[in-house]
Amino acid sequence: MNYNSVNKVRITAFRATENPEACDKFIEGHSKVLSSHGVDKVTSSNNDWKYNPEAYVILIETGDGERVLGGSRVHCLGGTQPLPLVPATRDLDKSVIDYVDQLGEKGVGEICGLWNSLEVAGMGVGSIFSIRCAVAILSQLNIQYSLALCSPYTARLAGNYGFNIEESLGNNGTFYYPKLDLLATIVRLDDVHTIPGGNEHEMKRIFNLRENPVQTKEEKGRKGAEFIIEYNLKI
Repeated sequence: MNYNSVNKVRITAFRATENPEACDKFIEGHSKVLSSHGVDKVTSSNNDWKYNPEAYVILIETGDGERVLGGSRVHCLGGTQPLPLVPATRDLDKSVIDYVDQLGEKGVGEICGLWNSLEVAGMGVGSIFSIRCAVAILSQLNIQYSLALCSPYTARLAGNYGFNIEESLGNNGTFYYPKLDLLATIVRLDDVHTIPGGNEHEMKRIFNLRENPVQTKEEKGRKGAEFIIEYNLKI
């Protein structure tokens, strides 16, 4: 392989309250992407998560740290905020409040804030790699379940990571969010440790990242994209 042709990327996981500068990078990049899609403000993009001790961030940057390419977050119940999907959907289905509280008895988190820059759109950086890393860090958190409020595209991807549509909420799991012409779906992973029903290839990658959270690896994305990725997923 010609290493000069491979984009160098670094993916870092951290508790939000421990790295405010990196949080600001995440927020700026995410805001630009939302605006480019005509979404200037959504409930779940409230940036108070920066101060939430139970918010964790996956930040994807160029290898030199000069540009942010994407990322995602994991919020766990029990911090200073409700899970983001609760304020996003409770006006449409109030039962979501009790639903989350019941899962919280064994520990529940939410993967949220998934985005990627236009620079790497379609390459899998902000979707596949970001979701993979978010699921990988779940085992470091004190939770049993994970939820996510997904776009139609990410809802299809979620099945590869053991998530199933939660049909008991909304309209068989779906809501019009963040605006009336956009659809979102609540999905649920029943065991963040064993990930039942996950895609074999993805499970192999996730468990490798759990065993070796700090590593450098050659990766292939979409559209023929190749990367050398420096992972640091130890929280």
